[in-house]
Amino acid sequence: MLRGSSLAPSFNRNSPLFSFFVQMPLLSVFRNSSLAFHRPLLHYHSYLFAKPVRDIQAYDLPMDRRAHLCCSALSTTPKVHESSALAMDKVSNKSKRKARQESPEGVLKLKLDMCSKHGDVVQALHLYDEARTNGVQLNQHHYSVLLYLCSSGSSVKLNGNVVDANASSLYYKRGFEIFQQMIIDKVAPSEATFTNAARLALALEDPEMAFDLVKQMKGFNILPKLRSYGPALFGFCSKGMADRAYEVDAHMAESGVMPEEPELSALLKLSADVKRADKVYDTLHRLRAIIRQVTDSTLGIIEDWFNSEDASKIGEENWDTSKVRKGILMGGGGWHGQGWLGSGQWRAVRTQIDEKGGCHSCGEKLVCIDIDPRETENFATSLSNLACQREVRTDFVRFQEWLQQHGPFDAVVDGANLGLVNQRTFSFYQLNSVVGKLREMSPSKRLPLIILHKRRVTGGPATNPKNKMLLEFWKKSGALYTTPAGSNDDWYWLYAAVTCNCLLVTNDEMRDHLFQLLGTSFFPRWKEKHQKTTHSGLFMTIP
Repeated sequence: MLRGSSLAPSFNRNSPLFSFFVQMPLLSVFRNSSLAFHRPLLHYHSYLFAKPVRDIQAYDLPMDRRAHLCCSALSTTPKVHESSALAMDKVSNKSKRKARQESPEGVLKLKLDMCSKHGDVVQALHLYDEARTNGVQLNQHHYSVLLYLCSSGSSVKLNGNVVDANASSLYYKRGFEIFQQMIIDKVAPSEATFTNAARLALALEDPEMAFDLVKQMKGFNILPKLRSYGPALFGFCSKGMADRAYEVDAHMAESGVMPEEPELSALLKLSADVKRADKVYDTLHRLRAIIRQVTDSTLGIIEDWFNSEDASKIGEENWDTSKVRKGILMGGGGWHGQGWLGSGQWRAVRTQIDEKGGCHSCGEKLVCIDIDPRETENFATSLSNLACQREVRTDFVRFQEWLQQHGPFDAVVDGANLGLVNQRTFSFYQLNSVVGKLREMSPSKRLPLIILHKRRVTGGPATNPKNKMLLEFWKKSGALYTTPAGSNDDWYWLYAAVTCNCLLVTNDEMRDHLFQLLGTSFFPRWKEKHQKTTHSGLFMTIP
């Protein structure tokens, strides 16, 4: 981090600030010096589940081998009317559902769910003991509810009152007994099962056990979630066990689990407490990249660090200016990644930012920081992998090859959306108007890439002679790509815009399930950085 830099390094009046603290007031930090550029709980190797029943084949049934035309005897059976058969199936399913609900297992499920709703761990444990005595077979849901209640700690209740610490400790131990019984009963655990068991370990102040439980999930082909890591990470952080906490953080990264503010905040405080300046630096920039807008509690941790004596002692007196400039360029114009530069006492104050991006504290104007080019490249790769999984692989690979041959483009147009903006039927005139404007804006005066689905170029308004001529012109100019039948053209125009790092024009707000698959790290920042609303209701990404 460069001395004299603000922790709010970017500004765009049309979108939230790309900074640590988007909401006002911001925190400005600078120095007075001149500015310069185990142990496992259980080991499971296999389950001894009963073998599945063998499929019954026709030759398994007893049959009089002399009856060669046995189907003729069945032909005399009166046919059941289709509606009557459906009614019988409905009654049958209703009867089965009622039977399940009224079975001992169903009654136990209902009662445990009520205990979970009211936080009544005492009654839940009584029901568990009673079920064990009566030989009721517990399933995964039963065990999950019981473990959840036992791991709830001080939130559980007895006769409407929150239980004391001693009682909570007993429930934690009972929870582990139930967990082990679940394994003995050969009931397959779920992610929730392991997570609740890890919470029990944290309640007993044993983060090592909580971490071991997360590691064992892989043996059951269970993918851990962020909540699965919480008990181990927060447990190590509270005990000041920095190396173990960093190991949990690394395990999360290997599992593809992205931390959020609580996890990064805990790591930041731990790193500051143990005087690991390198980890403080790393975590601050992870906050910048992943969170950007922090809560007051995290802001307090940051202020404490910069006001500390330890922060004033760290930093390079001499550094390679060319490396700093190169780092800033590679980082999108902001973060240089060269560590702490300069030395001396920091000054941290809460400040306001005016409409032009000026800081009221230091008087400097915040600059607009682009996205790290390496992140863009990685995102394009992950986007391609997802598209190949969800689309016909050969179709999307063919598009990638076409794009390499005809690209890059200065702009990409989501043709389907633009042709339908404020229209009931698809309008080629409206689409062509946008294409013309983009061509005028282009430095090379080149046509933008127009993405249209096959059905848009073969039927409906596309059959109009004028529209046919327009489509033919776009095609000959190498500006039109037609996505095949059955494809989702969203993958195509998004991939083209990211790969070409160019202007994207679409009225799609990119909020549906498809875009949620792209994650909560890079993609929202890509939208936040580049998306602009025009008066026409179109959304544009600016390179």
